[in-house]
This record gives sequence, structure tokens and C-alpha cells, in this order.
Amino acid sequence: MSSRRRFLSASLAAAAAWRLDASSVARLLAQAGCEAQAPPGALVDVLPVTGDRPRATAYGELLGGPGLERRRFTDISNLRPGRLITPSSQVFLRTDAPPGLADRAPGWQVALGSDGRNGRVAIDELRRLAVPQGVHLIECAGNTDPNNFGLLSAVEWSGVPLTDIVSRLAPGPDAWGVLVTGEDHAASARFSVPGASWILPLADLPRLGAFLATEMNGAPLPLDHGAPVRLVVPGWYACAWIKWVREIALVDAGALVTWQMAEYASRTHQEGRPLEARDYEPPVIDLAAAPIRVERRRVDGALQHHVIGIVWGGSTPVSRLEIRFNVRDPWKPLEICPPPTTTRAWSLWTYRWTPPEPGIYNITLRCPDPSVRTRRLDLFFYARRVRIDEV
Repeated sequence: MSSRRRFLSASLAAAAAWRLDASSVARLLAQAGCEAQAPPGALVDVLPVTGDRPRATAYGELLGGPGLERRRFTDISNLRPGRLITPSSQVFLRTDAPPGLADRAPGWQVALGSDGRNGRVAIDELRRLAVPQGVHLIECAGNTDPNNFGLLSAVEWSGVPLTDIVSRLAPGPDAWGVLVTGEDHAASARFSVPGASWILPLADLPRLGAFLATEMNGAPLPLDHGAPVRLVVPGWYACAWIKWVREIALVDAGALVTWQMAEYASRTHQEGRPLEARDYEPPVIDLAAAPIRVERRRVDGALQHHVIGIVWGGSTPVSRLEIRFNVRDPWKPLEICPPPTTTRAWSLWTYRWTPPEPGIYNITLRCPDPSVRTRRLDLFFYARRVRIDEV
């Protein structure tokens, strides 16, 4: 009996023994199919996928700065099953810590209400209250440069639900939103202005699952990533994940957008530049997908090309995409196997591809379901190129 048939028999027997529901059986069958699709043959080499030009900077290095210009890009090309969490030292960086913050971190307090009129929460208390929050993907709203694609990571977090802290403010009928303010650099930069604050709709907090993070990947939050405490809003772009949180306050329905919200209006796909927070559309990450490498394998003496990629974002997991390798080519179906079970982290996919001839190919993806919003995919933000020298 083949290994796949043995797996199927065992899976179905387990389903009967444990009286699994239909969706669980479907997952087991999908896993069996994915086992059958394990990479065959021997790996010959790995071909990089790039933007219009080769990368000018190495992944993992600290670039630019200091301050609002500091950058580190995450290398996502080596993601593999079982290795989907970004090590803390490789999590992308958009801004480093303000000067002198390290000296003040041990006695850090978060003011409740303007100037702490509703009290303060010490960092030691937040650490005691912190619980595991799971893995959540973090993507910069400026993750748009095809030659520096890598402002994107997946991290395991611990923290305190924001609703638990907001309840101490005793919101009244006039409270519409929660203003989270963090510390920031004082000097402007080429692409950013000082000021770190965001307003979240109060009614949406339970659904959003926002929390105040104190740990990343099982260790205290690194200083450059918001220590001693930062806001995490699952499914939103990182511009709303305020670092170095120092104040949480309530605002009414007429509250104006913050400077940071105004700065990121175009990068979060707002219609124009809203003046009031209630008119600001949530900066959600739509469904997105991108290739991360092309593996060349030798199977029975012949070369095979396997495009490896990731899918993330959106409100509902999808199990199917479409792929093409040049603008005049027809779209081909791509089944994600095993199908994703969450949109809060990235999932891997593989597509077996036979290039017709050597050359440069443009890899683009789309979702076949027209009801799924894919603004950045529609604008080819995540299109990549690969050079094929031998087929």
C-alpha cells in the first residue's frame, strides 16, 4: 500500500473513531493530498524573485536613520513549513527607538485619559496581566517598493487585551473612539513627520482583538519594536500599531484624525484625506499573495520549476488563487494546499510551472472570487520577476 493510501486509511479511521465533523474530515483529506504533493526529486538550485531591479541592500541590515529613516527588511525568501515565525532579530523595522527611551523604560507608565486623569498603568502591571495572543502578521503600509519587498513579518505576541484597559476609563454614551498615543522622534524625515497616535472605533474593539503587547516571540519586546509596550491591531497595517504607548484616552464622534492617520491616508487606501476619525476607513490588509522563490528540481532526469509563495490578509481564508507569468498569458488555477485556516498569519503555496523557454518572466497573482477585495493585488504591488536560464 502506498504511503498516501496508508495516510488516507489512517485519517478516515481516526475520523470514525473520534466522530470528526465534515470540515475536520475535509482537512484530513486535504493534508493527505498535500503529502502527495511534497517536493519531488532533488533540489538543483533556488532562483530569486525580484522587482524591476536587483536588490541594492541586503536583508537583515539596519539601513538609513537614525530615527524615522531607520529600516530593516525581512528576508521572506526562505520561509518553509515549520519555519513561518520571523526571528525577533529579523523582524522588519520602520523606525528605531527615540533617544533616551531605554533609560526611562523600567519605570514606564501608560496614562489613562488625557494627562492621566483616570489613573496610570505601570509596565510591571501590564507584564503581569499579559497572556499569549498567538501569531499575527505585521506589514508596513509602505511595503510597496518591489526592490525592497520585506516590510512584512509574522510574530508570536503576548499582551493585554485593549478592552481590559479601556474599561478602566468607564466609557460613557458620548465616547466614540479610543485614542492611543505613543512616543516618537522630534525631528521630521524625508518620508515621515513626528507623531505616533491612532484612533480606533470603540464599538469595534471586541471584534478587532487589539491588545497592548509586552512580549514578542516569547521574550520581552525589543526596544526598537515598541518596548516597553506597543499596540497590536490584528489585520491592520502597522502604521496603526503604535509603539512606545504612553497614553490611552476616549474621544467623541467629532474627533479629528491624528497627524499619523493623515500621513498614512493614501497608503491605507482612503478615499481622499478624511478630516474626522469616524470617516477614516479601517486600515485593513486586504487579501494578498506573492511569490518568494522558484525552486529548480531534477525529477527523473528532467528539470521542474516550483514557484513557492505566500498568501496573507483579508477577512476570510481562501484556498484558491490564480497565477500567470506574463501579461498576455491566461490565468492558471492555483490551489493552496493545505488551505489556510487563518488570515492573521501568512500561509505557503506551491505551483509547479513549466517555462516554455529561457527568459524573464513576470509572476502575478489574483483571487478568482470577485467578492474578495484585493486592492494591492489589483495594482500589482506584489508582482515579481524571475530569470530562467535553462528549461
